[in-house]
Amino acid sequence: MTSNDHTVRYSVDNEEEYDVEETLKLVYTALEEKGYNPINQIVGYLLSGDPAYIPRHNDARNLMKRHERDEVLDELVTRYIETKK
Repeated sequence: MTSNDHTVRYSVDNEEEYDVEETLKLVYTALEEKGYNPINQIVGYLLSGDPAYIPRHNDARNLMKRHERDEVLDELVTRYIETKK
């Protein structure tokens, strides 16, 4: 029996990574395209954690679920404060 001394690399990280800002823009657009009020839907999702507020259209729901809700809220508050300085 021979052993393989080489380390094999395995990676399943082929999915595109989006930052929170990019994700919110994509989700916002998907919500508009489906005829929803994007702000109301995103707020509903952030308050409840219920992904049903975000449509599957253009993979928006999966994109949004890649980020923790507190991470999204942190980004939103940070951007808001930055614009008010």
